[in-house]
Amino acid sequence: MRIKQMLFILNKVYKEPIMGQNLPKGFQFFSDHVGIKADQKDLGIIVAENVCHAAAVFTKNKLCGVSIPIGQEKLHNNELQAIVVTSGIANVATGAQGSANAEAICAAVAEDLKIASQNVLPSATGVIGPQLPIAKILPKIHHISASLTSDYHDFVKAISTTDTKIKARSIKIGDATILAVGKGSGMIEPNMATMLVYMMTDANIEKSTLYAMLKEAVDQSFNVMSVDTDTSTSDTVVLMANGLAGAVAPGAFQNGLNEVTRALAEDIVSDAEGATKVIEVNVTGWQDSQQGKIIGKAVVNSPLVKTAINGADPNWGRLVMAIGKTQIVGLNFESLSLKFGDYLIFDHGNEYSKNLLNIEQYLKNNEKVSIYIDLGMAPAAETVSVLGCDLSKEYVEINSAYTS
Repeated sequence: MRIKQMLFILNKVYKEPIMGQNLPKGFQFFSDHVGIKADQKDLGIIVAENVCHAAAVFTKNKLCGVSIPIGQEKLHNNELQAIVVTSGIANVATGAQGSANAEAICAAVAEDLKIASQNVLPSATGVIGPQLPIAKILPKIHHISASLTSDYHDFVKAISTTDTKIKARSIKIGDATILAVGKGSGMIEPNMATMLVYMMTDANIEKSTLYAMLKEAVDQSFNVMSVDTDTSTSDTVVLMANGLAGAVAPGAFQNGLNEVTRALAEDIVSDAEGATKVIEVNVTGWQDSQQGKIIGKAVVNSPLVKTAINGADPNWGRLVMAIGKTQIVGLNFESLSLKFGDYLIFDHGNEYSKNLLNIEQYLKNNEKVSIYIDLGMAPAAETVSVLGCDLSKEYVEINSAYTS
């Protein structure tokens, strides 16, 4: 690994999340260094005191990591009690040996915790290709119970790669709590980054409704964000519900789940590799919401838009280009309206050049940039909001030296 990249990873200063300290009952965390990374913690485990109702969504990348099909099989009965995450090697393109290694880690964790191996889900993140150093890892998996803690911080650090801040959000819903923790900075355009998110709640949620609730939350958060258009081989979002706080109203729980996932998605985008600004693209006037998502993604994924935002260049023509390249039928200048923040720049065929200086200052002075696009194709009342980030020289520096 090149010196500059190595220093970036080893000298990370973790920022604290903006969140309340609400923690669900019945969940604990473990972290350790097991020899994947040179001298950082690289193993994290979440343990529930009882078997939980559980659901998950996984990457749609067809060349996914071995943890994905293993996890899908383990969740066939919608139950989990533990999650084990290795960081530094993604366990992708590792064949039968990689699968055997993942299963061996799950079995070792289950044996130490005296729980069923079927209820331990594996995740892995890091470099694609190498095998996990299983001979180093297995001897380190012991005495987990004696080291469990309710503090999630070391767990999040242990599963991180190029992240520079702790990603965690929590919310109270009546007597229950949802806690969401995760990692992700690059190779991110979830399509359900490397993105891993684990959510725990002490609410009592029925198995039959848990997946639908998770899918709704993911679709309005992680599935409408993009850092670099690259769908990871390992994307995983898991929700475990242990029921210790009793039942909550389904609608209230769904709203809370939507809120916490959206906040965590913005945390991930704001910590994207080399990013200096979050870009939120709000699209209305579409004929169906999928059109809004397609156009929003086209804008936040455009290298020309991303670099313009990075340089505070009010080049609104790049928005026009990104919208038009989607080739959605019915787009036209006469119905299109564009705004940066509160500043109108194009409206129904007319340019508002008087706002260019205001827009330039807006781009310079704000860490979150909001772009508003009204397609004018239909009187849609709702808005599709897509999250992205700018593109800087640091992104290139980080990723040009990731493994070498």
